[in-house]
Amino acid sequence: MASIRDLKKDINYLASEIVTEAYVRKMIFSDIKDDEFKKVIADAIDFRNELIARINHPDGKSDPKKVKAYFKDIRNEMDQKFSELVEAVNNLK
Repeated sequence: MASIRDLKKDINYLASEIVTEAYVRKMIFSDIKDDEFKKVIADAIDFRNELIARINHPDGKSDPKKVKAYFKDIRNEMDQKFSELVEAVNNLK
């Protein structure tokens, strides 16, 4: 299992890449609506903050199997949500 530190780095990296890509698209395509743009940025930052908070306070600290499953669920949720956010950035119009 990857360390918690690496997981946090991955989360921060993905969130920053999504925010950066949204800003680049906003600069290139000036007709992107501000409401949609701000929503994608806010969703990425809020999700990042939520994941970091959940990582800092895991459930079932005394049982290694529960902890491993807990972090596996976080990793799966992270992959799914960040994929959705990438699609949202790609669909900005």
